[in-house]
Amino acid sequence: MAKVMSRIARLQRHERIRRHLHGTADRPRLNVFRSLQHIYAQVIDDEMGNTLVAASTVDPELRGQLDGLNKSQQAARVGQLVAQRAVAKGLKQVVSDRGGYPYHGRVKALADGAREGGLDF
Repeated sequence: MAKVMSRIARLQRHERIRRHLHGTADRPRLNVFRSLQHIYAQVIDDEMGNTLVAASTVDPELRGQLDGLNKSQQAARVGQLVAQRAVAKGLKQVVSDRGGYPYHGRVKALADGAREGGLDF
């Protein structure tokens, strides 16, 4: 029961955050989803409803590079990859959407990796 309640609480936090965040074509939203084993990041234009770029730990480009790294280091690599793909599409600035998760650990590592990759929050 506690697992269900914590998931509901995270979704409520995410809804509360999303009331104030909106991604545009000039400044899209960097969304983060975290599961127990993997982390996913997408850059989303909310006006058009399109995902512009995405990266995750299950991405074939990253799979071989993540062996032997802890989850925070893997999240940093995902952040760098999503930033690299966004910069290649001409995106420099994003709005950070932490998805209802606390801003520490893997979420913070992903954000730091995205900053190193060239994205401005």
